[in-house]
Amino acid sequence: MKQQGRRKPMPRRYGPVAGLFLLAMLFILSSRMGPLGTDAPEDISQVPLPDNTGQGLEVYFLDVGQGDSQLIRIPGEAGPFNVLIDTGEYAYADGLTAYLQDLEVEKIDALVSTHPHTDHMGCMARIIQRFDIGSLYMPLLPDDQTPTTRAYEKLLDAAEDKGLTIIRLHEDALLESPAGAQFQVMAPRMDADWEGANNYSAVLRLVYGETSFLFTGDAESESERVILDDGYGVGADVLKCGHHGSSSSTTKAFLSQVDPRYAVISCGLDNSYGHPHKEVLARLEKQGVTLYRTDQDGTVLAKSDGKEITFETGLPSVEAAD
Repeated sequence: MKQQGRRKPMPRRYGPVAGLFLLAMLFILSSRMGPLGTDAPEDISQVPLPDNTGQGLEVYFLDVGQGDSQLIRIPGEAGPFNVLIDTGEYAYADGLTAYLQDLEVEKIDALVSTHPHTDHMGCMARIIQRFDIGSLYMPLLPDDQTPTTRAYEKLLDAAEDKGLTIIRLHEDALLESPAGAQFQVMAPRMDADWEGANNYSAVLRLVYGETSFLFTGDAESESERVILDDGYGVGADVLKCGHHGSSSSTTKAFLSQVDPRYAVISCGLDNSYGHPHKEVLARLEKQGVTLYRTDQDGTVLAKSDGKEITFETGLPSVEAAD
């Protein structure tokens, strides 16, 4: 396992048009690196709320089986500012579309792919095609870690067809949000060179008023250690546990620093991986963290008024195609 190394180029794609698109995308990503990290704060404890915040912040931890997806709805002057982190597998494309439409989501202001594994971005291409997208964010992986899966290829094609600029996520990158909320990107490092794609996961901390949420994708112990070594303030009221509650993530040291009151694990009922692993459950219990699980609780909704967080469970799951 290596923590640092030179950044490698984007992979080739099939066909000259697609190849030109990737070259253009790489140029855009590279040109954004400096400005993205310039003004990002190193630590955020709270963000002043505007006077009219409506019903407050809503965070849906969507039940997409053995996958990952969160919908964040931040109050804004023109209505909710919608952030969708990951989408689950391709089988959830129609179900997720319907779920978002039922919530009257017309525009996804920020669409985030934490890393290119299909249980996280399998139907993202469909979401790009079916909704108005404000900005698309994802980490850049080195050549030998970038997948050639059909889902990933389709994601890039959909972004190209929509004329979307793919904004690279890395430590201290800026992710747009309305007044009263602020995102902080803690991982991956720009110079990261990991053996597996999981540790390239974008790790995002959201502060809304005096409350905070930490979204970790599939980041594992190595990435957690680097985040702590880099001195980030990772404290959060709500932790979305990494890698579906695998013992490879949510280490004792990381959990101690996050010190959450609540944790959410996204995993499928009776999944073949045995997620969540007993080691993680034991750590959470020992630290007195209240745990919610999508395999047991369905879709979990967390609401924040900027001071307190409440939870609703048993919301409908996202339906998968047969």
